[in-house]
Amino acid sequence: MSRTAATFHPPIPEARRWLDGVTFPPDRPLINLSQAAPVEPPPRALREAMAGFLGDPSTHLYGSVLGNDELRAGLARNWAAHYGAPVGAERVAITSGCNQAFAAAVAALCDQGDEIILPTPWYFNHKMWLDMNGMRAVPLPVGADMLPDAEAARALIGPRTRAIAIVTPNNPAGVEYPPATVAALFEVAREAGIRLIIDETYRDFDARTGAPHDLLTRPGRDETLVQLYSFSKAYRLTGHRVGALIGSPALLDEAEKFLDTVTICPAQLGQRAALWGLENLDDWLAGERAEILTRRAAIVDGMARIEPAGWRLKGLGAYFAYLEHPFAMSSAEAAPRMVRDAGILMLPGTMFVPEGDAGGARHFRMAFANADAAGLAGTFDRLAALDWPLAGPQAGR
Repeated sequence: MSRTAATFHPPIPEARRWLDGVTFPPDRPLINLSQAAPVEPPPRALREAMAGFLGDPSTHLYGSVLGNDELRAGLARNWAAHYGAPVGAERVAITSGCNQAFAAAVAALCDQGDEIILPTPWYFNHKMWLDMNGMRAVPLPVGADMLPDAEAARALIGPRTRAIAIVTPNNPAGVEYPPATVAALFEVAREAGIRLIIDETYRDFDARTGAPHDLLTRPGRDETLVQLYSFSKAYRLTGHRVGALIGSPALLDEAEKFLDTVTICPAQLGQRAALWGLENLDDWLAGERAEILTRRAAIVDGMARIEPAGWRLKGLGAYFAYLEHPFAMSSAEAAPRMVRDAGILMLPGTMFVPEGDAGGARHFRMAFANADAAGLAGTFDRLAALDWPLAGPQAGR
């Protein structure tokens, strides 16, 4: 069996196939809440700067494997200011998207047969990468608050465990991990001599102000902490694939072998755009965050309309809401039917949990980066109108 055959098909393309043969009338267009990606281009000022970069011959040449020195230094300054701790450029590697940052970290840390603990529901691409590399994803079910418990993680650590990997603000559940939760997981990892990998792709859209944790100030950070970041969401550079891996120089030295083999270097245009954004778009990015918070509030308002029917909001933050539905059918069956009956595309919770995990059948992930407050209000209008058989005590309502 090939390595790719060891895992499932990518959920986003699979969900898009549910649209085949379905027509959406002009008065009820599709509401696509399946993917956490901005659909608008970068702001005009950044596009104009990128056009200027094309005239520089070096934009079209190979660069350093770990990224351009200027961008590494720029993100190091940004990281130090955000987290209130010294961060040198030697701790920053630029990658071709945040997924590649995860892949590079895992390649530097793990061998075939090793294990990484992933809270469930998990980010499916993390699970897929481990599958395809002969590694085992060890599920760590979260609690009712959608947060992982550090002691439960400790109980899962075995001789082949190399890391605990978390996403905060979370994908798919949206929940923003409290500093105490992150710190407790860090201490468990430090005591066990393994890594804590934190995917902070949605850091810039956290509802809280200031640093989301203090791990960069803690003893043992070099031996324990690995952080991942994405410029794609911050500056709408999804198509340019610019991410980052932040960790010890020794870790980056190993990751460089992987990155050189896979892409040789990150794309120059995207790197220059990311640096320009870091240096010029703070106010613009603050406006983007404010818009996301407005949409978050619209979801809270909309939930009040459908909670009487049995819907529950389990997590909300950054680009995502995680909804428990009241229907008798599994979300795996309900999701494609929702396209036809309501003109809404959301991913079922079954795409974020191990096979056979009953919790996935009860949930949907709502990715709301592409829907404004008015569009979200229309989403809840359509959800409220669904007249499907209910499960359990809701059935008589």
